[in-house]
Amino acid sequence: MADIIIVGAGPAGLSAAIYARRAGMSTTLYEAEMYGGQIVNTPEVENYPAVAKISGFDFATNLYNQAMNLGAVLEFDKVASIAKTESGFDVTLASGKVDTAKAVILAVGASNRHLGIAREEELLGKGISYCATCDGAFYKGKTVAVNGGGNTAVEDAIYLAGIVDKVYLIHRRNEFRAEDVLVDAAKKLPNLEIVTPYVVESLLGEPKLTGVELTNKEDGSKKTIDVNGLFVAIGQEPKTADFKDLVTLQGGYIEAGENCKTNVEGIFAAGDARVKKIRQLTTACADGAVAALAAIDYIKLGV
Repeated sequence: MADIIIVGAGPAGLSAAIYARRAGMSTTLYEAEMYGGQIVNTPEVENYPAVAKISGFDFATNLYNQAMNLGAVLEFDKVASIAKTESGFDVTLASGKVDTAKAVILAVGASNRHLGIAREEELLGKGISYCATCDGAFYKGKTVAVNGGGNTAVEDAIYLAGIVDKVYLIHRRNEFRAEDVLVDAAKKLPNLEIVTPYVVESLLGEPKLTGVELTNKEDGSKKTIDVNGLFVAIGQEPKTADFKDLVTLQGGYIEAGENCKTNVEGIFAAGDARVKKIRQLTTACADGAVAALAAIDYIKLGV
C-alpha cells in the first residue's frame, strides 16, 4: 500500500509528489499519457516566478526529474476507478492492476477545446494558442484574434488589447455569453474589433500563422483577416468523467476549496480539474503543494 496515490503527472501532480516525498510519504503517480500535462506543448514559459524563460517541455522534465530523484514512482497507466475501503482506497487501473493507498490526490487536469479544423495542431506555438496570459506577451505590437463568446474569451481580448496593436474578437453569434459588463468594456477599446456572427473556417500561413478565413453563420459569406496569432477560448474539458460518481463535480470540475479537500475524506483535488477561477502553471503547482500537505495531515493526524 502506498501512502499517497496521485492521479495525473502534470505540474500539479508532480508538485504534489515532490512535497509528499520530502515528507517521507511513499508516493505513486499514475499517468495515462505523457508526464507534464498541457504545459509540454508551450514553446516558452516566461511567467513562472524566478524562471525568466524556459520551454514547457523542459519545465515539465525538470519537475519530473525532481520528483523521481526524490523517490516517487510514476507508472503509465489509466486509473479506471477508485473505491473507498476501511483501510484507505482501492485504485483500479485500465490494465487490470489494483493498487491501494491511504490517500488519493486527483490531479487529472483539463484539456482545451479545439476548433477541430485543419492545421490547428500543426500551428500550435506558431500562431495558435489556448492561453492569452501565457503567450500574449509574444505578440506585443502585433495583430491577433480571439475566438470565443464567453467570459474567458472577452477577458482574453481585453487583456490582449493592452499588449498588442489590434485585437479581433470573433464569435459565432451576435450575442455573447459573457457578462454584459465585460462586453461593454471590450466595445470601448479603440484597438478591439468585434467580428460576429463568424466562425473560423481555415488557418492561413506557412510555417507560421498569417491570417484566418472566416465564414458568416447567417449568410455563408466569407472574409479573411490578417493576424499573427489566434487565441482559442472556447472552453476547457476537465478529465473527470471517470470520477463523477466518486466526488462532487460542478460543471465537470471537482469541488474542492483552497485546502484542496473534496467531499470525500482522504481524496484531494489539485490543478486545472479543480473548481477555481485562475488556471495557470503557478496555481497548478501551488495546488499540488497544498493537496500533498493536506493529504499528509490526513494520513498522520486524521484531519
